[in-house]
Amino acid sequence: MDKVFRRLRTILTEFVNFILRIVGFVPSHHVRRFFYRISGMSIGNGSAIHMGAVFYDPKNIKIGKDSIIGEGAVLDGRDKLVIGDHVDIASEVMIYNAEHDVQSSDFPAISSPVFIEDYVFIGPRAIILPGVKIKKGAVVGAGAVVTKDVEEFTIVGGVPAKPIKDRIKNLNYRLGRAAWFR
Repeated sequence: MDKVFRRLRTILTEFVNFILRIVGFVPSHHVRRFFYRISGMSIGNGSAIHMGAVFYDPKNIKIGKDSIIGEGAVLDGRDKLVIGDHVDIASEVMIYNAEHDVQSSDFPAISSPVFIEDYVFIGPRAIILPGVKIKKGAVVGAGAVVTKDVEEFTIVGGVPAKPIKDRIKNLNYRLGRAAWFR
C-alpha cells in the first residue's frame, strides 16, 4: 500500500511540474509568480522569474527578495534549494540538488541541498550540482560547472569551476524591475 501512495504522490508532483512548465510561458511575470507561489514556492518581494523556467518539486524552493531568475533556468526542488537576496541567475542556468549514485549497483537517487547566498551572480548556462554552497558575493562564470562550494566574493569559472580572482566586497545594489513580458 505504501508503494501505491508513493507512486500517486510522484504522479501528482509530476503533474504540478507539468502545469508549471506551461505557466512558465505566460508572458507576465506577475501571473507566473502567482502560480509559482500557490505551488508552494517561496518568492521574496521584487523577485522575478523569467519565461521558460523549469522546476522540479517547487515546494522546496525558496527565493529571496530582489532576485532574478533568467529565461530557461532549471531549479531543482527535490531537496532544499535556497536562493538569497539580490541574486542574479542568468539564462539557462541549471541548479540541481538530486542525482544518481553512479558508484552503486542499483543506481539510486540521492539528494543534497543547494544554498546560494546574497549578491551572487551566476552566468549563462552554468551548472550547479547537489550539495554546493555559493557564498555571499560570489560570481560563477558562464558555462562553469560548480561541483564544490564557492567562497565569499570569489569569481570562479571552468569545468570543473575553479577560482579565477576575487570580487569587490562592498556590494550594495538592487537588480531593478523585471520586464513585464519576459
